[in-house]
Amino acid sequence: MFNTSISLETLNSMSKGNMIEHLGIEFTEIQAGYIKAKMPVDHRTKQPLGLLHGGASVVLAETIGSTAVVLALKDPMKETGVGVEINANHLKSARGGYVIGTCVPLRIGRTMHVYEIKIHDEEENLICASRLTVAIIPLK
Repeated sequence: MFNTSISLETLNSMSKGNMIEHLGIEFTEIQAGYIKAKMPVDHRTKQPLGLLHGGASVVLAETIGSTAVVLALKDPMKETGVGVEINANHLKSARGGYVIGTCVPLRIGRTMHVYEIKIHDEEENLICASRLTVAIIPLK
């Protein structure tokens, strides 16, 4: 499903100088059937009460899902993905450490992809369940 010839170093280098780097998101694993990334729960990703900000969870989910699209396209030089919808159910709070997102495809079609991203804390507690829908369009 996913192009595993792209290295983690390449993916992480594309994160320099944008929100992904600012939030400390780091890709940790690419397999044929899933992609993983982690994000620290710290001053950059917490809301004022000291809990992981729900928006930060959504950024992590969309980052992993959008990367999955690129790794699943037949020819990324001729087509790309654009987000259509993302949802997130915030199921448990996190106060520190890291959260780890795992993205798996639910459907990889010709014109639309749907991905499920589950975010767990380091103790494997499910923090957030998200789904990303992406339209596949030709590059001009």
